[in-house]
Amino acid sequence: MLISCNAPKEEPQEIVSTVTLQQPKAPVFHESHEPKKQNVPFSDAVQVGNTFYLSGQIGMDHATRELVPGGIVAETEQTLKNIKAVLKHHSLEMQDVVKATVILDTIADFSAFNEVYVRYFPQKPARTTFATEALAMGAKIEIEVVAVAKGQ
Repeated sequence: MLISCNAPKEEPQEIVSTVTLQQPKAPVFHESHEPKKQNVPFSDAVQVGNTFYLSGQIGMDHATRELVPGGIVAETEQTLKNIKAVLKHHSLEMQDVVKATVILDTIADFSAFNEVYVRYFPQKPARTTFATEALAMGAKIEIEVVAVAKGQ
């Protein structure tokens, strides 16, 4: 690329700059590290370069395959623990999360959910939160996140 600019002197000077374009990296689809989840029709995470897109998690205890009892607070805790486990499997941490999408089964649970959420995300990633009529397994909450790995 050749750029001409007017310098303070009487003669124009030329600045030569090189731009290197990188090809987009192909997505890598990561199946679940949990054997019981191997037959689901989605990946736990999809990696494109150093960005990881995690599928939504609910407040399911993966040992029992059931939602944890205790309502929105308990389900939010378990949901975030599940996210933390998937991130850890890919050598990521909660502080690597840059975006979260939160789906509640009722917006009335927003305050209770948010009290738990802020403990896990002090860095305040971007977030979208909304309510819907129903979630899988009758869950009260589902959260999906996008994380960026450092130094890759």
